[in-house]
Amino acid sequence: MEYTNTKSILGLHLPTDPRWADLAGISLEEILTDHAYCEQKAATSCISLIQRYSDREKLVNELAPIVTEEWGHFRLVLYELQKRGLRLGKQRKDEYVNKLIDFQRKGGNIEDRFLDQLLTMALIEARSCERFKRLSEGLNDEYLQNFYRRFMESEAGHYTLFIELAETYVSKQIVRSRWTEWLQYEAEIIGKLELRGDRIH
Repeated sequence: MEYTNTKSILGLHLPTDPRWADLAGISLEEILTDHAYCEQKAATSCISLIQRYSDREKLVNELAPIVTEEWGHFRLVLYELQKRGLRLGKQRKDEYVNKLIDFQRKGGNIEDRFLDQLLTMALIEARSCERFKRLSEGLNDEYLQNFYRRFMESEAGHYTLFIELAETYVSKQIVRSRWTEWLQYEAEIIGKLELRGDRIH
């Protein structure tokens, strides 16, 4: 894909610190709780896009099954918590996602806002995919390694879908230019956020 950069998986400019997976393994209840809410928010975000842009047939048709898939992921993570005798904790403030939203263009052209919303979703999926790859390789629990490998593959597909949807409605040149800006901004966020093992992002 044209958007892939050799600096990191999926074009991300700053890879996750390898120590993060070790911290996540220590905070298993917290990381699974955060993962569950990430899946829930992914489903509701897709629903919001469908509601907001219901006139865009391809977007509606492509995102409708993603809603079902993301909610299914929420249920899988919830089951994993319960199976291990762990509790679903409270949803936390997602500093990473909030900082991404800050970068979205809020006024002006509706197409610019639409593009930024899609690219935000693509970036969240890309970073989630990268984090799940870390977990699939870094956790000591073999079952969870396989568990997160499946999630990694799913997130990679979602990342690709959001890029493709952007290119459906906006010129590739504009998408490519704005995506470069997003990648640079996201790397700055990752570089400044505290390394914590109790959250996916």
